[in-house]
Amino acid sequence: MSGAHERVEPAIATMSVAGRPVEDLFREVAPRLWHTVLAYSGGRRDIADDAVSEAFARAIEHHGVIRNPAPWLYRVALNIAARELKRGARFGELDGVDVAVPTIEEGGVTDLLRPVSPGQRAALYLHYQEDLPIKEVARLMGTSVAVVKVHLYRGRVRLRASLGGEDDA
Repeated sequence: MSGAHERVEPAIATMSVAGRPVEDLFREVAPRLWHTVLAYSGGRRDIADDAVSEAFARAIEHHGVIRNPAPWLYRVALNIAARELKRGARFGELDGVDVAVPTIEEGGVTDLLRPVSPGQRAALYLHYQEDLPIKEVARLMGTSVAVVKVHLYRGRVRLRASLGGEDDA
């Protein structure tokens, strides 16, 4: 069995997506992507882990057709997380596990962003926490600059209201 394992590992090690080694792409994109999906999912580590892993697995499967891997990975991971959140909301539980999963840090960013929608969470996290310009947030989320601006505005209004602040922007 070790012979088969040895043949598979070098193939993965030399695999590339859009001309970049998968290992390098993972090191560059995965940490920020994981934190974005974590914020998007309201602190659900299980969803962040699964969505990022699945996004990279799909990138490897589609390695020959992806031109811009980072935005592609973000769209795929956020879509996977959205489906999982909808599934969890529909059933109230996931695989018999209570929906309330501990966040990365109690009282942290994920807890703060809980009152806003998932799209607003992702936009707020990428723009304010990762300090990305709105155009880059739109590119990573696979949407327009206008949609990101709406997410940011509505997210700020909702956060301000949930924190007891004034309703004006």
